[in-house]
Amino acid sequence: MSRATIGQQSRTMAAELDKGAVERAYARWAPVYDLVFDKLLEKGRRTAVDAAMRAGSRILDVGVGTGLELPYFHASTQVVGVDLSEPMLRKAKERVRKMDLRCVTGLGVMDAARLAIADDSFDAVVAPYVITTVPHPEATLDEFVRVVRPGGEIVLVNHISAETGTRAALEKWLTRQTRQLGWRPEFPWERIENWRLARPDLELMERRPVPPFGMFSLVRLRKAHAAEAPLAAE
Repeated sequence: MSRATIGQQSRTMAAELDKGAVERAYARWAPVYDLVFDKLLEKGRRTAVDAAMRAGSRILDVGVGTGLELPYFHASTQVVGVDLSEPMLRKAKERVRKMDLRCVTGLGVMDAARLAIADDSFDAVVAPYVITTVPHPEATLDEFVRVVRPGGEIVLVNHISAETGTRAALEKWLTRQTRQLGWRPEFPWERIENWRLARPDLELMERRPVPPFGMFSLVRLRKAHAAEAPLAAE
């Protein structure tokens, strides 16, 4: 077996271990997640849903969790929600049943970095508070691009870390406290921007702060049609 193959297997195993840790953490959080995060993150969820609906009616909600944002979608939309955590999805399914959310056409367990979904399937991918929790953000973003149609949008709400000041110090402290959940309070904008700049098929449409306290950012990325995408440099 080559050294490269061994290295690849080691990276895959590490990723699976990271994924397993996140699954276990969210299984523990599932019973109290709504109580802790519903009102705190409500504005960001509503903002992300509104942006996704402007891109079209077929929407993939990645990291749907307990389904807190599902009631915000219009009845005319067709929403598929996926999440890594089965206990969280059970709560989402119960929410859909109790509220008779007919816009939700499917909910399923799925790894955001390995979506079992055909190319160009959705008008929009919405992922509130997801990219800073996954083991491999760039691979996850690549999957979002793959499953959204040309002309469609990827809508993110993420925490973007401060570079200096009191907030930067607080984020360093939070990193130590939340590491077991897979959260990254220290997540620089350059990480998303460097990934985007390597993708000639993407255009940054919007980036702006959302409450609470402007600690989170709405990011909208548009996938170009084939005729619009510039040729990559030789």
